[in-house]
Order: sequence, then C-alpha cells, then structure tokens
Amino acid sequence: MSNLFERVAPAQPTDPAAVSRLAGPESDPLEWARLRRSITDRILSGLSAPAELKRDAETTQKVRERFVAILQMGEPLAPAAEKLMERQVLDEVLGFGPLESLLSNPSISEIMVNGPQHIFIEQKGHLTETAVKFDDEAHLMRVIDRIIRPLGRRVDRKSPMVDARLPDGSRVNVIIPPASIHGPTVTIRKFSQKALQIEDLIQFGSLTPRMAEFLRACVVTRLNTIVAGGTGSGKTTLLNVLSNFIPDDERIVTIEDSAELQLNKPHVVALEARPPEADGTGRITIRELVTNSLRMRPDRIVVGEVRGGEALDMLQAMNTGHDGSLTTIHANTPRDVISRLETLVLMAGIDFPIKVVREQIAGAIDLIVQQARLRDGSRKIVKISEVQGMEGDVVVLQDIFRYVEKGLDMSGKVVGEMQAVGIRPKFTPRLETAGFKLPPEVFSAGLADDRNRRR
Repeated sequence: MSNLFERVAPAQPTDPAAVSRLAGPESDPLEWARLRRSITDRILSGLSAPAELKRDAETTQKVRERFVAILQMGEPLAPAAEKLMERQVLDEVLGFGPLESLLSNPSISEIMVNGPQHIFIEQKGHLTETAVKFDDEAHLMRVIDRIIRPLGRRVDRKSPMVDARLPDGSRVNVIIPPASIHGPTVTIRKFSQKALQIEDLIQFGSLTPRMAEFLRACVVTRLNTIVAGGTGSGKTTLLNVLSNFIPDDERIVTIEDSAELQLNKPHVVALEARPPEADGTGRITIRELVTNSLRMRPDRIVVGEVRGGEALDMLQAMNTGHDGSLTTIHANTPRDVISRLETLVLMAGIDFPIKVVREQIAGAIDLIVQQARLRDGSRKIVKISEVQGMEGDVVVLQDIFRYVEKGLDMSGKVVGEMQAVGIRPKFTPRLETAGFKLPPEVFSAGLADDRNRRR
C-alpha cells in the first residue's frame, strides 16, 4: 500500500470564500458538489495505482490524511459539514459514490438508478424514490466504470449493456445511451451477506416445514429440479437454499452469467460466462460452460438460469446420468415452464420435432418449484409440481403443494394457505429407496402445515 501515494502532488489552495460559506450541501448544492469533485480529483490524481485501491483500514486512513491536508489549504468547513464531506469523499475515492449509503443499508433489496437524478429502492417488497442523486451523467458514469473495470468488462456506445457484480456478490445490470434513452440506468440486486437457510424461508412464510422436508428429500435423492418464477420473485435465493441440501461429499459445478450463488459446500467449482472483448473475441457462453462441465466429473450441475440454447445441453445432461441437477427459469406457472423450455431448446439451432423436445423435457425434469412475488411484496413458493411423463403429445404435470390466496388483511398483507393437494408423487419409491419415508400427513389434502393458517 505504501506505493499508492508516492506521487501525491501538492494541494492547491481551495477558494476560502467558497469553503467558509458552506455549512452543508443544502446551503449551496452546486458549490458543495464542485468542492467534493475538486477534493476527490486531487486525491485521485496523486495516486500511483488507483486501480489497487481497497477500502481497508490503511488506505482509508491515508485518504483521510490527504483529505485533511487539502482542507487545511483553505478555511475549514464547519465540523458537521467537514465530517459529511469526508464521508462523501471516501465514498467517491474508495466506494461507489452516492450508492454507498444504499448499499450499506441491509433493509434495501434492490437499487434502481434511472439516470443521475432518480434513484429508487425496494424495501420489504415496496418501491420508493430516494433523495440520493448523482451530480450529473458524468458522475454516474464514473461510478459505473468503478463497478465494471475490476471485472475486465466495458460499457460504451458500441456495447451499451453489461452485467457485472459487486465485491459482495450483488448483481449489477448497466445500460447506457443510445440503448437507454434517459441516461445511464443501473439496477443492483443486493444479496444478504449471510446466506439464507431453509429455516429463514420458513420464518418468512415462503414455505412450510413439511414442504421444506419434502424439498430436502428431493434434492438429496437427486431429482432434477427447476425453480421457476418472474423477475425478483426470489428464484436465485431459493436455488441457493436448495443447493445447500446437496451432500458434502459430492462435487458441484455451478454455471452462471454473473456469479451469485453462495454454496457453503467443500467441493464447488464455480464457472462464469464472459462477454466478448472489444474486438469481438473472448466470449464464453453459458452453453459452452454447460458442455465443458460434463468433462469435469460433476456429481451435480447447478445452472444459475437457462435462457438460451444451453437448455438443450442441460436436458441432455439430465437424461444421461447427471441426476440431481438444478437450475432456474423465467416462467409464471409450471405449465409455462414446459413451453419456455420448448422454445429455448429450439433456440439451440437443431430442428427437433416438438414431440421429441417434449419427450426430452419429460424424461429429464422431475420437479418444478414455482416461486412468486405477491401483491404485498412477499415472496412465496406457490406451487410444487411433479413432471409425470407424457400422455400422447402432452407433458403431464401434477401439483403436489400449492398456495391458495384468500385476500388481504387490514394492513394490506396477503392472507393465504399452503396446501397439499392430497396426491403422493410418482417418484415416492425413489425417495424411500434413498431413505426418506415421508409420513402420509405430508401429502394429506388441506394445509401443508397448521402454522401457516394465519400467514
């Protein structure tokens, strides 16, 4: 770290009149922003290796010392204003600028930047606009560059879209003009620093203990499972929880567009897709990673999401001995999952008859777990369905559990019941062979668990 600050240029005096009259950003927002940019630029211009900056104790202390030295060249700010300015400068130099206050708030699950002046957040399932703003588009683009540069990715007019992730694993999508009409747009899906466990989902009311017991049995028994749902419904969170049911002595290969899964397992190989370089070379697709993973002696393959021709490779892997694979897909119902898979398989460029495609799906998939985000923002498993095979040209589905919505309570919360439909799945013998003899009441028609009567 000592070489980072070797080329610090002498600070130029700050305009005393400008500094002395600033009690805070509200007194003169434009002057406050100008001063913050000036101090930030002076600190950054003195760094010999700005790309190496990390927000550790040593670097933070050096930036603070430099901040104090620059302020001493002019009249000091009022104590409260100086403290606020120091925090904002640290955020600019070592963090992600105005987004830092939102990223550090554990109650915020999503951050949506619609241009420099409009930043929305999701908290407990509800969207609200914040008072946080960027100075201008250039300010926002500097923060975007800080997010994607360490990952070796780029975004510009020729390539205006990029997916990335923050150091804490949060997922980032960026789209800029000309694709985004009203300025750069950033969407950040935050993830808990502590990986959620099945007990957390039960506590949230996303599923019942009996449903959890059933899902654990299915994963351990190596049933091929798809988690389906819409955007923001909690698919990745549920996939992560289900993946942690995999026994510790199995080799897991995870494949993702942007690494998000947090598997607390001893033998995990994590693979990540890569966009092309500026010259069009270097691209690594999900489909290529799925194909390559078959040569890596996996016990389980976990694909973050199938959204293209890799669906065919995934189905073929499931049909050729790689049981217990898991993935997610965008679909609103289990029946939609089948239609979506048909479409994705055809995107692989191989002209299969539709009946053959459906036979591949019916032979590969054992279980569909449907996740949904309800009207009140809560996320629940709304259906667990078995894929039972084919009848004629149709893939047969049978619900095992379902969520029955009753309405809203006085506080606007959705009231409903988790129910078993009263039918034991056809794969029950496989569960029993693996040592899971689930009691009959797990599948008894009615409530899946009495504790959910009031949820």
